[in-house]
Amino acid sequence: MIKYAAIGALVCSSLIVSITAHAQSSKRSELTKGDLTGTNMEIVVGTVEVPPGASGVLHTHPGDEAYYVIDGATAMLPDGKPINFEPGVAKINVRDVPHGAFKVTGDKTLKLLTVHIVDKGKPMTVPVK
Repeated sequence: MIKYAAIGALVCSSLIVSITAHAQSSKRSELTKGDLTGTNMEIVVGTVEVPPGASGVLHTHPGDEAYYVIDGATAMLPDGKPINFEPGVAKINVRDVPHGAFKVTGDKTLKLLTVHIVDKGKPMTVPVK
């Protein structure tokens, strides 16, 4: 009986960890996508929402990414430096330059409008190892 209770507790705690991890993950939504005329590239427009406690992964893109902050938030970089994403600010991340490693702190969800101009047929996001 104790064995089954221990297994049940392990399953429940794994489920709680899984639900917590899922609740704290970022959400990317593609709004539209199309070919960039006269090139072998495509434009991908979307939104990204990063809730408090969620972390971004250090990554690159096979092209350029522009983003506009819709809803701002405060985040922490891996070195402990705080960074503020202010509403109304736009920035560009250039091809193959690692970015995105941060954790949203506080109680506000970060929401970005993103525009990627990337090589067609390649993964839009490449994690940095």
